Amino acid sequence: MSDQKVTNIKWHHGKITKAHRIDLMKQKGVTIWLTGLSGSGKSTIAVELEHALVENKHQAYILDGDNIRHGLNKNLGFSPEDRAENIRRIGEVAKLFTDANIITITAFISPYKEDRDNARKLQNEGEFIEIYVKCPLNVCEQRDVKGLYKKARTGEIKEFTGISAPYEEPSNPELTIDTSVMPVEESTRAILKYLEENRYVRF
Repeated sequence: MSDQKVTNIKWHHGKITKAHRIDLMKQKGVTIWLTGLSGSGKSTIAVELEHALVENKHQAYILDGDNIRHGLNKNLGFSPEDRAENIRRIGEVAKLFTDANIITITAFISPYKEDRDNARKLQNEGEFIEIYVKCPLNVCEQRDVKGLYKKARTGEIKEFTGISAPYEEPSNPELTIDTSVMPVEESTRAILKYLEENRYVRF
């Protein structure tokens, strides 16, 4: 699905440079890639993180797994091939947002290491922060308000990550947050601290 079918095209550059945007917006565009099992807390953290950033006058936007499947990726299922294409498209969208100097927060299970690595390769050095939202499977199941894990265990949902489909843990993420011991406020503060210490934002 990712093969280039059109060759008579070129990338068009505007007059506004990345340096201009950084100076104007007082931040550095970056993709914050939250990965973890369903129920680990990715979307909850993403919402709190976006709110905290915007409250402090920074430009941030969430690309959430469920939301994206309502539109851009509504034609994709959950086969390994469709999962890979789902992440490929998100990686491309995140790249555009980051180029616009937005702090882009993605919340996707993104279970395969290769797909996450490919999303990273689309970005410039320092513009991709992988955060492993770690949480034991049994805790994720306890939090399962949608009943997805129950349906997966009875076979009603096929190829469900953590039950009938694999999840490949990040081997070297920029940050690991264990939400079984860290509440959402503490998790959010840890990410904000990382962003400030690495000069993506100033508070």
